[in-house]
Amino acid sequence: MSDTTNVNLSSLKSRPFLKWAGGKYRLTEEINKVLPKRKKCLIEPFVGAGSVFLNSQFERYILLDINPDLINLFNIVKQDVEYYIQESKKIFFHPQANTPIFYYQIRQQFNETKDNFQRSIFFLYLNRFGFNGLCRYNSKCEFNVPFGRYKTHYFPEKELRYFSQKAKSAVFICADFQEAFKLADKDTVIYCDPPYAPLLQDTNFTGYAGNEFGLIHQQRLAELAKQVVLEKQVPVIISNHDTHFTRTIYQGAKIKRIRVQRFISQSSIKRVKVNELIAIFKP
Repeated sequence: MSDTTNVNLSSLKSRPFLKWAGGKYRLTEEINKVLPKRKKCLIEPFVGAGSVFLNSQFERYILLDINPDLINLFNIVKQDVEYYIQESKKIFFHPQANTPIFYYQIRQQFNETKDNFQRSIFFLYLNRFGFNGLCRYNSKCEFNVPFGRYKTHYFPEKELRYFSQKAKSAVFICADFQEAFKLADKDTVIYCDPPYAPLLQDTNFTGYAGNEFGLIHQQRLAELAKQVVLEKQVPVIISNHDTHFTRTIYQGAKIKRIRVQRFISQSSIKRVKVNELIAIFKP
């Protein structure tokens, strides 16, 4: 069973403070429509920048990601957002902040430091000044996104404060997506936004915080969804590209089809609408 939905962009409210490739800011309204309202807790195994978390209303949140820098940043913002804003501005508004020399100096410092607070500040700077807000690491787990060359920059002070306030009802955990399913109980719903399966099946993996998230992982995620629905009676919702492969592994779920504008490319020619789906597994 499937249907096609036109995405309404006007009613979305709270932006994340991070730029994030594949983020769900524009789809939160559609995702909220399929999230069960009777559940008290939302579990997200791939929290990313947190758009769904920020734009949903649950009593509690358990938010996971395999990226330790992301989870470290979220926990620091949760603990003391005012001090974080104060210290971040020193780098963000540095006279040379929007230059490649300064950017690559900060990137090198980020890759060398073990100090969690410094890493959190550097991470935000690199996210806002790097190319397309990408988060990418090389085989040595070194951040390697190039300079973004933007004319202007926005410091997300308001968004940081809102995130910190909302985070009071959340716990942030650095763990593999498989660990998230172990935390599910009768009061939870799981929403998954994994690295998307390729539109064309000539590649078999996408970047996953320095690791590979291949077709085997996509299949494992689908199997876990079906398993937790059956064993724990917990609903699971998954977003992904709408392809023959994803429709095959999500057999048994209700499929909601949506058209989404892609903004990942700087070329307007490549910013086309693509088919995505929301797979809804219910007990």
